[in-house]
Formats: sequence, C-alpha cells, structure tokens
Amino acid sequence: MDQDREGTDGLDTWLAPFLAVMGRKTRRTWAPFYLRGLLGPGDRKSLQPMAARLGLPGHDQLQHFIASPAWDDRPLWTELGRQADRLVGGCDACLVIDDTALPKKGTLSVGVARQYCGALGKQANCQSLVSLTLAQNEVPVPVALRLFLPEAWTSDPGRCVQAGVPEAATVSRSKGEIALSELDRLQTAGLRFGTVLADAGYGVSAAFRHALEARGLRWAVGIVRNQKVYAANVQLVPPTGRARKLVPDQEPRDAETVLADLPWRRVAWRQGTKGKLSARFAAIRVRVGDGPVWGNNRHLPGAEVWLVGEWRSSGERKYYLSNLPPETSRRALAGTIKARWVCEQAHQQLKEELGLDHFEGRSWTGLHRHALMTCIAYAYLQHLRLAEHHRTGRGKNEDPPSGAATITQPTRRAAGHHRTAVRQPRPTRPVSALPKALHAVL
Repeated sequence: MDQDREGTDGLDTWLAPFLAVMGRKTRRTWAPFYLRGLLGPGDRKSLQPMAARLGLPGHDQLQHFIASPAWDDRPLWTELGRQADRLVGGCDACLVIDDTALPKKGTLSVGVARQYCGALGKQANCQSLVSLTLAQNEVPVPVALRLFLPEAWTSDPGRCVQAGVPEAATVSRSKGEIALSELDRLQTAGLRFGTVLADAGYGVSAAFRHALEARGLRWAVGIVRNQKVYAANVQLVPPTGRARKLVPDQEPRDAETVLADLPWRRVAWRQGTKGKLSARFAAIRVRVGDGPVWGNNRHLPGAEVWLVGEWRSSGERKYYLSNLPPETSRRALAGTIKARWVCEQAHQQLKEELGLDHFEGRSWTGLHRHALMTCIAYAYLQHLRLAEHHRTGRGKNEDPPSGAATITQPTRRAAGHHRTAVRQPRPTRPVSALPKALHAVL
C-alpha cells in the first residue's frame, strides 16, 4: 500500500506543473487518467482499450478531454519544453529536426494523403508529423510534434473545416517552415541547445539553412551528393563581355566529386553494443553554391561551411554540411552529425510503447493532443530513468544512461531512402525494469 502511494504521488508530483496550467478541475482529473492509460500495459493505446484497462465505464470522458477544442493546450507544450530543458537542456544539447509518419487506411483523418511513409518504407496513405527532439548524451525528449498538411488538404478548405483545422494552419507550409516555427516557439520558451541537426529532407533546402544561420544557430544537416559547392578560396571577379555583375573565378562542383579526391579516415563516434561505432569520414571547408543565381541556373557562393562525407561499411556514402567552427576536429564533426540517430529511437518508442500511432480520431485537435500526451508520458519515463541513475551514485565523470526508457528495434527504412540509416541503440531497460514505484502508477 505504501509503495502504491509512493508511485502515485511520484506521477502526481511530477505532473503538478502541467496540471497547474490546465484550468478546469475536470481537465486536471482526466489528464492523469489518460497518461496512465498510455504508460500502462496493453498493446493498443486507443481510447476504448485504455478506458477498459483503467476500469472506466466508458471512454466518452477521455474522448472529450482529448478532442475538445474548447481549451488551449499550448501552455502544456510550453511546460513540456521546460521539463525537457530541465532533464537534458544545455549548451551541449542538440535539437533534432525530423518527421515521422503514421500509416492510415482511411482518407478522412486529418492530413492523411499518399506520401512517403518511413514506417512502411514506401509511398502510402499516412499522416506526417514534423518532430523536434531535445537530446543530450543520447538521451532524447521529444518537445514538438506538428502535422504537415499536404496540398490535397490545403487546397480544400471545406475538408480542413470538417477536420477542425485552425484557419491559420490551412496555409500551405513546407515541413521546414513548420520546423522553424516550432523552433522559434521553443526558443521563446527558453529551451537551451547548442546545435540543430536535420537530415537531407530538410538540409537540401537553402532557405532552411539560411534561416538557421539568420537565427545565429550552429547546425549540421544532410544534403544530396550533387549539392554544388565552391572551394573556400573562391573569388568574385569582373566578368568578360558586357555583363556588369561579378562572377565566381571558378566553376562549382558536386559535393561527391569534391570529397572523392580527399583522404577518408576512420572515425569512431561512440561505443555501441558490439564495440565502437565507426565509419570513414572526409571533411573540407567549402562555400556552398546557394547564393543568387548568376547564369545557367548556377548560384553564387554563399557562406563558408564544412562539407563532410561519411563512407559506411556497407559502401553507402552520405553527405553533410555544417557551420561548426573551422577548428572543429573530424571526430567532433562525426559525433555531432551522428547524434541525430537518437530521434529515430524516440519516434519508434513513442509509437510502440506509448501508442503515438494508435489514435483513431479524425480531428486536428485530437491528433495533436494525443501526440502531446505521448510526449509528456515519454518525458516522465526519462525523468524516472535519470533520477534512478543519480540515485545509484554514479560519478559525474561516468556516462549518463543512453537512449529512452524502453528497448525496441529501430524502424527500418526503405533501401536507398535519403535519410541517415538508423543505428542500433545501446541496450536500455524495458518498462518492466524501471523503478518499482512506476509499476504502482501503471
């Protein structure tokens, strides 16, 4: 009985800052119920199965809590950011921008369209959520999940109204624009991080890179192999003929070609379950061909950055740009670039352990509020793990626990997909191995 009280008080105490911004007592009552449903056992984390496991006579009240547009959940997202910052924030943290897909069979759920679905490794009917994850020392905490609306939705106002999409969200926006908007929100809330990471789905956009630069942020992003770059010593010179605008004194080259001429050296970035994780890397300072167009669709040189190549043991090569300082070592570049993998693990655990993709409602509000609850539950599990880590008396010089609160196998992407391949995370404890107090909560 005392242990039951200890576990319940632990969750209730941790939730106190969230409940304080929820307003009405009924919301403060049903939020812990919903979270216990997500944290508890059971393969399905949709409303009816959760209500049955919680011993409720029906799921109507949970449904009203999660889908009602009558209350504003933005303060909860802000509090989630604060808690994530407390857990893993700081100048050594990174903010990982990515997206994750939720497969759907029907066509009525908000945002569903035929698009690339990473969970299935092909084009399929799905919802696509732009995600931002705060992470440090391989400990991730998702802090934002926002639905991307394809053109099939933004071009059909009636369809958006039926799904409860706010008018401001019906404007067509790229995933990069959504990510930048969420980044601004998190910075305003005081989230601390040192570097922004993203895969080639975002990094290929010059506008996205320029926006990060304009915000004074450090970043490392994936690119495609034919990204045009100039040597770092490129100069703008007067052109021949009658043209008046200055032009580069050399032609741009593909990133792949530039790196092919360099020495590739093996770099280990962290210890894995079967030894050190390593690959061969090449790096050089360049100026990106992403300035104004000057002729034949060629762009003037932009800022000087690092161009990095990764040559994996499988033979696959990946390419990256980063504005980390010129004195950054090759090992530091590799470690920063490979830190992005942890968001893949967080996505899978949000789905498989906490039911992110189990929501069966069709509305904009319901989907985002369910996503919010899964993120809060995830943060609570990370809070428990980190708290127990400190209780074990490990010294400050020891590595903190890696990964998330559960152990899963990474989702596999389609062969040839442009995103960074998922690495097997270090083994972490399943929910059953978490502190005993948690079981009382569940």
